Amino acid sequence: MVARTTGDPPAAASGTFRLGGEMEVHRLGFGAMRITGKGVWGPPADRQESVRVLRRTVELGITLIDTADSYGPRVSEELIAEALHPYPAGLVIATKAGFERSGPDQWNTNGHPRHLRAACEGSLRRLRVEVIDLWQLHRVDPDVTADDQYGLMSDLMAEGKIRHAGLSEVTVEQIEAARRIVPVATVQNRYNVADRKWDAVLDHCAREGIGFIPWYPLAVGKLADAGGPLADAARRLEASPPQVALAWLLRRSPAMLPIPGTSNVAHLEENVAAATLELGDEEFARIAEEEPG
Repeated sequence: MVARTTGDPPAAASGTFRLGGEMEVHRLGFGAMRITGKGVWGPPADRQESVRVLRRTVELGITLIDTADSYGPRVSEELIAEALHPYPAGLVIATKAGFERSGPDQWNTNGHPRHLRAACEGSLRRLRVEVIDLWQLHRVDPDVTADDQYGLMSDLMAEGKIRHAGLSEVTVEQIEAARRIVPVATVQNRYNVADRKWDAVLDHCAREGIGFIPWYPLAVGKLADAGGPLADAARRLEASPPQVALAWLLRRSPAMLPIPGTSNVAHLEENVAAATLELGDEEFARIAEEEPG
């Protein structure tokens, strides 16, 4: 692999971002959804490997781990605490609430303030912390007044239970509506080289100093086909197309905080190595100009 070489852990090569203007993290993080069972339900097939993955994230320099109370449900948060508590200095554990689970691959939105408050209390217990560094509304529930959901987040901040608040799958208008009630530190929307629907939200976040956490960041679509820009860049860099896709995301915006997930140590190491790739100007532009899909 053609990469930058330094004495720092590889995730440090991704650069840094200050969540809420004050909590500094390396921009390449880890998404902890895949350390659960099939369908994001129940325990993982190999619990010890999932624990090894979590411990290896810290060794590789990752300082932002993203999870949710609905992953498992509860399993991901419990594993994070088992593997990493007491947490090393500088490690930010972000979690989310707003879904209820009825089975594998089943996701039911619930943004009622009573549910969100109970979810936050449960996350505090499972993560074994007194305050959650970053607590995100997993979805804005259309059946509950949005201001009530944002207001609950503001209340949790005032009570010292969460340090920063974030949103997921939201428009610019929803971000600004929320900011009238609660400071928004991050936005987590689906975004990758093959799906750039939320370009305007990403650019808005960058202008406003809001971290943008792209979920499903490893998708490559047709850009990885033979002769495509990802395939060509991967060949030159002696890397894989998903690694190039991560490198492109990191270069796309200084507010970008990708969180690729896995339940395998070797795959984790491959993902983190993407932070060290040197993507050329022409390669970046060619991927940017290619029609996603």
